[in-house]
Amino acid sequence: MKIYVGNLPYTIDDARLRALFEPFGTVASARVVADGDSHRSKGFGFVEMADDDAKRAITALNATSQGGRTIHVTEARVRPDA
Repeated sequence: MKIYVGNLPYTIDDARLRALFEPFGTVASARVVADGDSHRSKGFGFVEMADDDAKRAITALNATSQGGRTIHVTEARVRPDA
């Protein structure tokens, strides 16, 4: 399952995002989305995990404080083509 993680601290990187989710199971991928020009985090990212692990992580991490910010953790929605 692909998980959306929003309102991330701008200091978090891929490795720290992965580490946040690893207590809930094997993380297939973890990526913080960055601006193409400045390479600065846009404050959100995506994590991929097995469905059961992902559901546990979403329940446990949604609306928790990370780096002074309350993160939003939900199942990623399919973005319609523009």
